[in-house]
Amino acid sequence: QVQLVESGGGLVQTGDSLKLSCAFSGRTFSLYVMGWFRQAPGKEREFIARISGNGGTTTYANSVKGRFTISRDNAKNTVYLQMNSLKPEDTAVYYCAVAGTTWSTIPSAYPYWGQGTQVTVSS
Repeated sequence: QVQLVESGGGLVQTGDSLKLSCAFSGRTFSLYVMGWFRQAPGKEREFIARISGNGGTTTYANSVKGRFTISRDNAKNTVYLQMNSLKPEDTAVYYCAVAGTTWSTIPSAYPYWGQGTQVTVSS
């Protein structure tokens, strides 16, 4: 059974940085595309970034491109999201997720999800 545990969220000010981590267990981590999503109150879950199994390919949402960086350490079974230049509109619950075999930005293509970690950016 795949399990994902996010950590690293918190309350920060505009312009600050945070690094989220997501620990994976239950399968062979390097085989899976991993993604980060976020959901703000009253809004739909939004794709943020994805990374291929070997870490060689990444994709970002336009809203975070140039500010956020997704990475992974397959030896530690962990995926990261480095968030720089944070803005109040980045406030949301952040989720990591495991994709199946598709290279997708759609939440329904990700069958496994973590519990989420809250990121709050004050102005």
